[in-house]
Amino acid sequence: MAVHHLLVFLLSLLTFKTGFSAEISVFVKTGDSVQLDIQTQELPEFDVLSWTNDKSENIVRYISATKEVKPHNSYKDRVDFNDETFSLTLKNMQKTDTGLYTARASGESEKNIVTYKVSVIDAVDAPVLTVNSNWSSSDSCTVNFTCRAHDLMINSSYQNNRCSPQEVTSQINTLILNCSEESIICNHSNPVSWKKYRINITQLCVNNKEHNKGDDETKALLQFWPYILVAVCLFLAIALFLAFLYSKCKKGAQEEGSRVHAQVEAQEMQKNNSDGHTNDIPEQVQDQTQEQTGDNRPNTIYCTVGQHQKPAVPLETIYSVVCKQP
Repeated sequence: MAVHHLLVFLLSLLTFKTGFSAEISVFVKTGDSVQLDIQTQELPEFDVLSWTNDKSENIVRYISATKEVKPHNSYKDRVDFNDETFSLTLKNMQKTDTGLYTARASGESEKNIVTYKVSVIDAVDAPVLTVNSNWSSSDSCTVNFTCRAHDLMINSSYQNNRCSPQEVTSQINTLILNCSEESIICNHSNPVSWKKYRINITQLCVNNKEHNKGDDETKALLQFWPYILVAVCLFLAIALFLAFLYSKCKKGAQEEGSRVHAQVEAQEMQKNNSDGHTNDIPEQVQDQTQEQTGDNRPNTIYCTVGQHQKPAVPLETIYSVVCKQP
């Protein structure tokens, strides 16, 4: 502790005697404001106080005699200067504003009061926590997981309700892994922001237990799959056979119905034609035919005409022969 105070005293002495000022690192998030302060007890008498950047531009000039504040044109709407504490506030910082900012007092001599090294950086991205869970026993949950952010990565495992805390850094980014009995926490941070990702380990283990139970049921079902396949094939074969029989019976019935219908129509047509031809033959023709044949059964001629047989001799010729005088 004594050595630390001694170093601070020597640095202050060096600053007042030689005008040398150590750089103070300051980080600001993109779009935010930053305030640069001066320790007034260390400020000597001056005529003009100015804040300059590493481009040698006077961001603001303060004249002690008139208490006049003159901001630079490019910073006119982006700076606030306090004429009592002489602090400078820069607004809406962008990455192009990264650099050195120095407070300088001018009087009998010029002295650098303080110098700030301002770094404008973006906020961190949320970390990604990838989990792979396995059950080692019915009452124990072992979780292997990976915490990743930016160019940083931590691989670890959760077992017996705990895991080993780990931390990795890269320049200004830091990745930290912590575990509790209920959750796994992955934290990503830089000097201006931090974000974390949390997983409920209790719920995770319960979900994985149910998932593994479902896998066991699926495996049991797969053991009966061949029997199920045989039953389905047998059912399809029976269904196709019954469909074939039904189709065949339906076709036979249709054919039988068509045949019966054709027979009925033929009989009706035969009867109609027979009645018509009998009425058209004159009675004399019928009597003469019976006398010539010596047969009193006119059914022979009736049946012949009824069967649509074409007579060998035209009807007119037969009529003439019958009517000719003996």
